[in-house]
Amino acid sequence: MSGMRPASNAPLLPPAQQWTALAPHPGTVAWRRASDARLLLAAGYALLLQVSHPTVGAGVSEHSQFRRDPWGRLLRTLDYTYTMVYGGPRAAAEMGASIRRLHRRIRGVTPDGRSYHALEPRAYAWVHATLAEAIVRAHDRFARPLSIGERELLWAEWRALGRLLGIRERDLPAGWGPFRAYFAEVVAHELRHTAAVDEVLGALARPAPPAAQALWAAGWGLARLPLAHVLKLTSVGLLEPELRCRFGLRWSSAQELELRALSAALRSLTPVMPGALRTTGPGYLRMRAGALAGAASAQPVT
Repeated sequence: MSGMRPASNAPLLPPAQQWTALAPHPGTVAWRRASDARLLLAAGYALLLQVSHPTVGAGVSEHSQFRRDPWGRLLRTLDYTYTMVYGGPRAAAEMGASIRRLHRRIRGVTPDGRSYHALEPRAYAWVHATLAEAIVRAHDRFARPLSIGERELLWAEWRALGRLLGIRERDLPAGWGPFRAYFAEVVAHELRHTAAVDEVLGALARPAPPAAQALWAAGWGLARLPLAHVLKLTSVGLLEPELRCRFGLRWSSAQELELRALSAALRSLTPVMPGALRTTGPGYLRMRAGALAGAASAQPVT
């Protein structure tokens, strides 16, 4: 993949009259399925898919605050994702443009000497694609599997949402079947054991305390090890076996049984889960309204 600087970004962002058609709305599969609370267990999986792409991994290692502030990084990811899906057309378009502006300045040289830029179309589109993949995979394992029809609709909606990020239609395949072929091709031929993969795995194994730890240090001490165990189990367990092998990660039959038991327990909660936990996005945006408003005029931080 070329590390050449992309052309001007402005023409890639759709005009305002297209925003409503591109953003999800109540009733769409993305709206209904993108924020089940159980999907948070796939956050590490999505991040590993992203940072194992050489361009994305180099950008995260050189420009991200992930190592210093993993919880802040998670909040910013949720701010971005939930604004794009649940914030409405204008908020989604403004967030998409802001994310694209941020990525203009993320550039450097990979460990093998190749120049990279975060707006390389294939790498930039891959990050967006991994979120749809993680939604579907997490529902399969932990929540309510999507039907074939729902997968087709979700992917069509996700591609449309990508237009608000400046991802061209030709950058991602049309149709769920072609997406699966594209995903398999990227996994087989493009993903690598980057330094950022080890950084993410290290953060999952030893989660740093949230900023408010002083208020509940004893609680964090009790929660830290079980949380690390679950995060590592779900993140590694969701990976394709060939990626586990590529990353040097062992996966035993005992771990697989443990993941299956956790998955079955979480799926069994579906009939009794309140709606607010099946679709957390709108409530999350209300809770974060002050922080999001305060950041509206500033560049987002990785």
